Amino acid sequence: METPQDLTVAERIRSRFDELTRAERQLANAIMDNYPVSGLGSITVIADASDVSTPTVVRMAKKLGFRGFPDLQAELRAEVEATISNPISKHNRWAGNAPDTHILNRFADSVMENMRQTLRQIDPEEFNAVAKLLSDHSRGIHVVGGRITHSLADYFFTHMQMVRDNLTLVAANSNVWPHYVLNMKADDVLVIFDIRRYERDIQHLAEMAKSQGVTLVVFTDQWGSPAAKHATHSFHSRIEVPSAWDSAVVPLFIIEAMIAAVQDLSWVETEDRMKSLEELLDQTRMFRKFK
Repeated sequence: METPQDLTVAERIRSRFDELTRAERQLANAIMDNYPVSGLGSITVIADASDVSTPTVVRMAKKLGFRGFPDLQAELRAEVEATISNPISKHNRWAGNAPDTHILNRFADSVMENMRQTLRQIDPEEFNAVAKLLSDHSRGIHVVGGRITHSLADYFFTHMQMVRDNLTLVAANSNVWPHYVLNMKADDVLVIFDIRRYERDIQHLAEMAKSQGVTLVVFTDQWGSPAAKHATHSFHSRIEVPSAWDSAVVPLFIIEAMIAAVQDLSWVETEDRMKSLEELLDQTRMFRKFK
């Protein structure tokens, strides 16, 4: 069973938000607004910025499973360090604590634990709401990723393109992103992929799209991309493995599950579209046929 120590501060807040008092929710929202930096000031500064009392800050920290506010801040500082870690420091951290087992076993154990912890955090109702949103053919869907996560964006876009029309894959060159925002309409959907070390251009794109009335869906990690604070929906996946690089296994699992859900919600249109695509592919003779 997952213990509070396994969770980030943000995950603890999201999982226990309904249990907080009105003042504690006000404080939690203030911390999440510019997470995790907004929780790193003095207890007095944080209380004043949230318009709550300092005892409220202490009580919320204890409700979240910490001994007190200093422990909560220590966790936030560790998270800041984790989110800005480069591949070399990530590798050294894992290598220093590596058990004497084969990398296949260590990697598999990490991935399976990532899956378990991520699934505990996902709200099925929110998942269903996003699937319904993405299956709405009246909405344009725009997809973007960063330096590493563009591969997830490409994968998601290619499969969604087989399921429905009115999709746009935003180019990797951020200099042209304002041109893409210009074509976004209110009630369109922008799907963003962004994990640590979060990219400033992704955050700026989220802000511009949000100002256009676009609905944002963000796929990120357990700490949360800054773009997620502009999102209507966000999915937080565990990504740490014994490697210099973060793992895309769990984000990819959520993506594939989402594609399957959207496909099922609009199967009549999707089936016709896929039949037409197969006819076109036959004309190109792309795939080998066995007779």
